[in-house]
Parts: sequence; structure tokens; C-alpha cells
Amino acid sequence: MKFSYNWLRDLVDQLDAPPHELSQLITIKTAESEGVEQHGNDYVIEIDNKSLTHRPDLWGHYGMAREVAAILGRKLVDPVKSAEFPGSAPVRVSIEDHALCPRYSALVFENVTVKPSPQWLQQRLEAVGLNPINNIVDVTNYVLAELAQPMHAFDAAKLQGDEIIVRSARAGETIKALNEESYALDPSNLVIADPGGPVAIAGIIGGADSAISNFTTRIVLESANFNASSVRKTSAKLKLRTDASMRFEKAQDPVNTIRGLERAFALLQEVSPGIRLVGGLADNYRPMPEAAPVVLPIDWLDRKLGRAVSGEEVRRILESLEFRVEEIAPRVFSVFVPTWRATKDVSIKDDLVEEVGRMIGYDSIPPVAPLTPARVPPGSPEREFHHRVREMAAAQGFTEVHNYSFISEEMARVFSVDLSAHVHVLNPIVSDQNLLRTSLLPGIWKNINDNARHFDQFRLFEIGRAIYPDREVPHFAAALYAKDDGASSLFELKRLAECMLPGVSVRPADATQSYEHPGRTGDVWHGDTRLGRLFEFHPRMVEGGRAAVLDLDLARLMSLQPATERYQPLRRFPESAFDLSVLAGPRTLIADVQWALEKLAGGPLLSIVFLREFALADGARSLSYRLTVGAPDRTLSAEEVGAVRSRIIDGMRSAGYELRL
Repeated sequence: MKFSYNWLRDLVDQLDAPPHELSQLITIKTAESEGVEQHGNDYVIEIDNKSLTHRPDLWGHYGMAREVAAILGRKLVDPVKSAEFPGSAPVRVSIEDHALCPRYSALVFENVTVKPSPQWLQQRLEAVGLNPINNIVDVTNYVLAELAQPMHAFDAAKLQGDEIIVRSARAGETIKALNEESYALDPSNLVIADPGGPVAIAGIIGGADSAISNFTTRIVLESANFNASSVRKTSAKLKLRTDASMRFEKAQDPVNTIRGLERAFALLQEVSPGIRLVGGLADNYRPMPEAAPVVLPIDWLDRKLGRAVSGEEVRRILESLEFRVEEIAPRVFSVFVPTWRATKDVSIKDDLVEEVGRMIGYDSIPPVAPLTPARVPPGSPEREFHHRVREMAAAQGFTEVHNYSFISEEMARVFSVDLSAHVHVLNPIVSDQNLLRTSLLPGIWKNINDNARHFDQFRLFEIGRAIYPDREVPHFAAALYAKDDGASSLFELKRLAECMLPGVSVRPADATQSYEHPGRTGDVWHGDTRLGRLFEFHPRMVEGGRAAVLDLDLARLMSLQPATERYQPLRRFPESAFDLSVLAGPRTLIADVQWALEKLAGGPLLSIVFLREFALADGARSLSYRLTVGAPDRTLSAEEVGAVRSRIIDGMRSAGYELRL
């Protein structure tokens, strides 16, 4: 953003600071300055636009002059002379939606002479990067640069009828703009129209068909206010950014439309002698609610700033910036925010602290360590549990991965998830990632295929949230990839689940999904609670190998964790172990056989471990287990161990099982 030094000097009474010194003051008090350049007999002070984003008033010389006057303790010179516009307006203004156009003001002039602007006007515009065009257009640009109020002049002879309509564009409408480009419009674009169609894209650019020319003798001068979001969206959609749109995007002051017309009225009389006002002012607006005053306790401000500032100094600073200040209690101010700062800038007392702080200078505040005592925040059981799970997986050779919470519709279909079950993202960071994930599996699957190109085997895991319209569920997903038959991977992941919660079991799934191996899919259970899924990806889903996956609901897993861990002393007496091989059918579950053995062994059983499985010629299977028995207070005799073994054998035979002895 460029500011003319001579222009600022006209607006600040007795401004005597040299250009470079003024640039330094602006840098310290308001924004980041990029330097000073000489332009003829003028100097240009350039300010980083990012520093002015939240200050709509600083997009014009008058707003910056207000800052300079406050910094130097000078008087601000208002360039706008109050004017009367009596009589009825020769044009009627209709606004379809005041939320998109809070105010639209217009004047009509006749006996207009279009010619080059005076030299002083051209030099002012050129100094701040605006190209002179003709005296009428240059006046509108001058008001834009001075008051931050964009304006536009229509050739009245090229308008149809006596009505200006502010409305949404109709589907299929187009407009040829002043830049000679044509734009296709839709109902998301706000336009200025006459009864014949669009004549300008609201807040951005005028139309070529109603532009001022050397033959123009009658004009309609527009000064309006538009919704900042609407202008920004239309500007982005049309890929068209102008000096006007940049200012409207900052939420300009609706009160400024009349000031803009008053300023333009005086300038037009100077640059187009003989010009005459036709009728009165057309002004359609929705009254804006008055901003509530902000209560500012001085003691609170002192604590917030970190240094004491007298009430008189606070009042002086705020009033120099044209806030109205009333003392409603000892050392308590009620601050009334001016309209040009109330749009999207100052609304709470913290905003006023910034105003005072920057004017006194933050370098005047001594750095002091916070007086608030440092306390350890209360622990989060969920975070601590996730940390333990993370450590456990990492200790067993699994590498943690982190995936985005966004997936594409195509990915959701791969995993057979109804698109309506997802939360849709209105402004996705990537166009095809417009859904929030309801599972960690899409990301894990992508990780597997990406890494399978480079490694023969690997282990990875992720802790994240499955996101639904009404809740978020923490999940743990682990994957084990290897270029083998994949059987050992399932057992390894089952062991990982048992480490997280002893006593879990895996039962065959009643139904499988399209991405799951139909013969290697099961549900993970603890008692009557289903914790998740253990499965192998269908071979068509993974290239060059097999990938097994463990997917657990961490919230349920956490709820089943033992409340306390009891100390178990080391055993003082020897244990005894023996092996048993049970003949079972081809569909008999290993866990069911193990559960029967445990029940028959009773109290002396210390542990049972599945050893191996052999397939027999007749289709049956031999399942081998190692059972360890013992007593806490003595060594079991051979007869006692034999009695336990015989009881198990007899019980299994009674249940219909054969044993290989």
C-alpha cells in the first residue's frame, strides 16, 4: 500500500516531520514500512499490506493521516466539506438483499465535460500507483485513495431506465468489464444492474457498456458498501482482484458512502467546470446497529500491558484516534468505537489495549516474568493411556505413522462406507479430499502400498480418530506386511492385542467386507465386549505380499483396563508342565479347545500355550498345547500332576474330543 507524503501533509495540520522520519514513526506505531521513494517533488511511503489487513480505515490517506496526527499530537484536517443534496433523486435504487449490500448511494450530474485531469491530480494518483484516465474516473480513484471509499461513474445515457438494482446475478448472465474481459456470472455473484441487465460486478469492476467516454455528458455517480465475504468470494471465483475489491474485502464503513459523494462533489466542480447536480441524493440503506460501548478498566489495562498508564494518558490516546471516552466509574472508561473501526476491528477491551500499547510503544514496557504460579496441569487419563499404547507398539518394532483426517469419495467407496455417513468438508485443502474419515484403514492401506515398493517387510501403526457427524472415536490401527503366506502376521497382531489387554480373544467374523480376506477375518473380543477387527487385506488390495491389520476401539480398550495392578510375588516352588495334542475337526477353533482345557484343568493351571497344528490325512487337525500346573505353597507330586492330566484327558474325551497320547 503506497501513501503520498504530500497528501498526508495536506491532511495533518503543521506536519513538519521529514518523509524518512515519518516513515520510521509509522513503522513503530502502526505497521511494517518497506521504505521511502522519491516521486517527482513528492515522496512515497510504502506499507506492507499484511499489516493493514484488519484496518479498513488505513486503506486510504485520511485513515493513515489520523494515525500520523495522533502520533505527532497534531490536528487532523478533514478534506470533506458537508454538502446538501436537496430535492428528489432522479434515479431509484433497489437492493435485493441488504446483507450483501448494506448501503447504496448515488448522485446524478449533467453538463459533464470529460477531459484529462489537472496535473496535480494526475501526479497524486501516479504517486500511489494509480493510472490517470480522465477527470471523471480520476475523481473516483482519488476518493478511493483518500477516503478508502471505492466509487464508480456510469454514463447515464448508456443505462436503461431510471432504476439501479443491486441483486444476485441470474444464471447464464454475462458481462463485459472495463478490462475488456467477459465474465460468466452465477447467483453467487452480486451485480449492479439496470432493467436491461448487469452494468457492473458489485464491489469489483464496472461494465464496459456503461463506461465513461469522451462523449459522456451525464453521469450516475455510485458510492456503495458491499459485504466483505461476498466480494472476496466473487473476486476469487472470477480470478479478478481490483483496488476496489481489496478495500471492500476489509469490511468498509457504510457511513463512508455519503462522505465519498460529498468529497467527489467538490472535486468534480473543480475538474469539470459547469457540471450541474440533477435532483437530490438516492440513498438506500439498512440502518446499522450502533456498536455497544466497550468498558475499559484502567487497572485491568495496566495488568494486561505490564506497565502503568495514567487514565489521562489513556483518554488522550483514545480520543486522538477519535474514540469517544466517558468515565463511568473511578478509573473505568466507557469507550465508544467510531464506525470506521467497528466493522471488523475493535469490539472488545483487548482491542483497546492494543491501541494504547502501540501508541505508548511496546519498547516502553519492561519485560517481566509472569507472576502467575506455574502449576502442572491436571493429567489426562486418555492421553496417558494413548501414550502407553504408543510405547507398547513401538517397543515391539512398530513404526508410528500420521495420516490426514481427510479422504476422497473414491477411497470411501473402496472401504464400502456410505458417503452419507461422512462429514463433508466445505473448503477442502485438496479438491478430492472432501470427507472426514470414519476409519483409519484408508490411510493405513495407502501407507502399506507406498512402503511395499521399497521394503520386503515392515510394521506400522497409527493412533487417530474416526470422525462421525455426532462423535469422534479414538482408534488404534496396526499393520504387518511381509512377502510370505501371511499366517504368522495374524498371530503376531493377536499377541499385540493381548499385550494391550490380557484375556482378549479372536472369533471368526459373521461377515466380511470386500477389502478383507474371506478366510482370515475375525472380531476381537474381551468377554462380551467387541473391541475391533483382526484381518488380512484381500490379496488384490496389496501388491507383492500379505498385509494383516489390527483395528481397535481405544475408548473401549481403555474402559476395560484393570483399575489397579496387584503385585504378584515370584513363585517359590517348582512348576510342572506337560503337553497334550487334541484331535479336532477342520473348522474347530483353537481358542474353543483351549478354553475347554482350561476349564478342566481347574485351579492348579498356571498357564496354557498353543504350540503347533498338524493337518492329518483324513482332514482332521492335531492341536498341541503346553499346560503348566503348580501350587503356591508346595511342590506338586507326580501323582497330583498325573491326576490333573488324567482329569483333563477324561473330560476332553467325554466332550467328544480324541487325544494323541
